[in-house]
Amino acid sequence: MDPRSGPPRGLVSRSLVAVMVFAAGMLPGWILGDLAERWSGNGLLDWLITCAWTAAAMVVLAPHASYRRRDAWLGMVPLLGWYLVAVMAWRVALLPYRDWEPRDDEMWRARWLAGDLVGLWKVSSRAG
Repeated sequence: MDPRSGPPRGLVSRSLVAVMVFAAGMLPGWILGDLAERWSGNGLLDWLITCAWTAAAMVVLAPHASYRRRDAWLGMVPLLGWYLVAVMAWRVALLPYRDWEPRDDEMWRARWLAGDLVGLWKVSSRAG
């Protein structure tokens, strides 16, 4: 085990971190959308702002959760974007470890862990 990383988070702490990441990624968009609807009276503007904020959250989370930044366009789809942000928040909550297989373009810097951490991956941010 890498002493700088420490052990992976347990289920409870991972869940709490995931909820905080999800809330930080979604609540501002919901609040801004509601304020815009109240100010303009246009419900469509609420959805547009909420979905745009979801896409922005996905742009930030995507590289850390084995998604591509271009996948943020899916954030513009109501409900699907929220689901994807939840998946990304769950994944980001376990970092620096991963319990999902890295994409093909991430494999060159990934390693499968053994021992107490069997079943997890570790992906370095740089070569070497």
